[in-house]
Amino acid sequence: MKFKVTDLGLIDYQRAWNIQKEALCYLRDTATWGCLFFCRHYPVITMGRLTRQNSILVDEKTLKEKSITCYRIERGGDATYHGPGQLTVYPIFNLGYFKKDIHWFLRQLEAVAISLLADFNITANRRSGFTGAWVREDKIASIGIAVKNWITYHGMSVIIKKTDLENFSLIRPCGMDIAVTSMENILNREVDFGQAKEKLCLKFSQFFN
Repeated sequence: MKFKVTDLGLIDYQRAWNIQKEALCYLRDTATWGCLFFCRHYPVITMGRLTRQNSILVDEKTLKEKSITCYRIERGGDATYHGPGQLTVYPIFNLGYFKKDIHWFLRQLEAVAISLLADFNITANRRSGFTGAWVREDKIASIGIAVKNWITYHGMSVIIKKTDLENFSLIRPCGMDIAVTSMENILNREVDFGQAKEKLCLKFSQFFN
C-alpha cells in the first residue's frame, strides 16, 4: 500500500480539517505518496466554493438549535451535510506519484464508492455531469476535493446509517433538489461501520495501487 491509513474515529470537523492541512504540508515537504484518513463527523454542514445563497434552507437559529455548525471550505462543489451515520474518507494524495489528472482522480473516487457498494449487493452508478455515486435517482456517496501543488485534500463520504438522513432536508444537497439514501435504507438491515471501513480501505488500495 502506497499510503498510510489512520482512523480518526468520531471527530469534530474543524479538527479533521486541520489534520488534513497538516498532512498536506507534510506531503509537500517529503517524498511521501499519501495519507488516508477515515472518520465520522458530528453534525456539520460544509459549503464548497460553488455554494449558493439558497443552498441552506434554514436560518442560523435553527441550525444552532440542532447543534449543527457550518463551515465555508476550499473544496469544490456546493453544500453538503456530514453526520455520524456517514463514513467519511480524506485521501491526502500526491498526484505526482499517481497521475496528474484531477478528472482521473475524481473518477477513481467514484469507482471506489461504486465498488464498495457492489460488495454489499448495492448497484450504484455515476450520473452524467455530476460527481458521486447514485442509486437510481438518489445520491448515496458525495465527493468534493481541493488540490494544492498536485496534492489532494477533502474527499468522499458514503451514507451508511438510515438515521442520518433527516438533516439533509436542511440543505439542497450539492445545490440540487435531489433525494439522498443510505446503505441501510436500501438493504433494510444494519450495516457495520467496521466492515464498511475495512472494505473501503481495500478499495483504495485496489484503485490507487
